[in-house]
Amino acid sequence: MELKTNAALIIIDQQKGILHPRLGRRNNPQAEERMLELLGHWRRTGRSVIHVQHLSRSADSVFWPQQSGVEFQERFQPSAGEWLVQKQVPDAFCATGLEARLREAGIDQLIIVGVATHNSVESTARTAGNLGFEAWVAQDACFTFDKADFFGNAHSAEEVHAMSLGNLHGEYVTVVNTANILMSD
Repeated sequence: MELKTNAALIIIDQQKGILHPRLGRRNNPQAEERMLELLGHWRRTGRSVIHVQHLSRSADSVFWPQQSGVEFQERFQPSAGEWLVQKQVPDAFCATGLEARLREAGIDQLIIVGVATHNSVESTARTAGNLGFEAWVAQDACFTFDKADFFGNAHSAEEVHAMSLGNLHGEYVTVVNTANILMSD
């Protein structure tokens, strides 16, 4: 496992709305700290940082463009020269031009972090793997929420997170910890 000098960090949906209490109980309370560790490392080493922002089509969403929930959290504000990708569906590759920009920049390794593990992280990671990118998901730099399954059975955020990572690991991406990434540089 080796981190390439041109590996891109993709930070998904670190917007104010993701902190809204109505989203419910979450896991990985230290996820933002791990994301910030990676962001700091990427900035210090001059690698590409890609900030993904969800612009919901639904007026009742925490990411509806007409309210503050759509804005990036202060600590995740993009810096000059960092990429901004705006999406309207969970997958950051869908109708955003992200794949073309990555190919044009010669980037083939992606480190994916953010929210929610079972939604935007999983769908973006699946597409990254399907498109042939070497993608890693930093499991401790992602989080999700309690969720009921199709049959109405309640699952904790930890269970939802673990199942999502299980869906991804070895087939679409490699699931790692933040420390693994930082040590592999």
